[in-house]
Amino acid sequence: QVHLVESGGGLVQPGGSLRLSCAASESIFNIHIMAWHRQAPGKQRELVALSNSGGNTNYADSVKGRFTISRDNGKNTVALQMKNLKAEDTAVYYCYAYKDSRPSWGQGTQVTVSS
Repeated sequence: QVHLVESGGGLVQPGGSLRLSCAASESIFNIHIMAWHRQAPGKQRELVALSNSGGNTNYADSVKGRFTISRDNGKNTVALQMKNLKAEDTAVYYCYAYKDSRPSWGQGTQVTVSS
């Protein structure tokens, strides 16, 4: 499995921005899927943004136009830039990797959007 460590979470006011980063323990160049998921209290974990090794990205409808996922193969990191944050974006955000038919998850980082 790939060891993943997230960072960058915190408290932000509505309308603010945050940048999450996920550091992988190995090269992500050949990792088919890198993604961010989130889980809010009392809700199921959901896919937020996905990036595949072919350079394609996909986003949940709720974050389109506000969130951007990016891969840095040289640094083995995946970032999630979040803008115009809303209260409903409050959740624990998890980094995810899918390689060789095996999923890997990070420990999660809390994002709280509140005034």
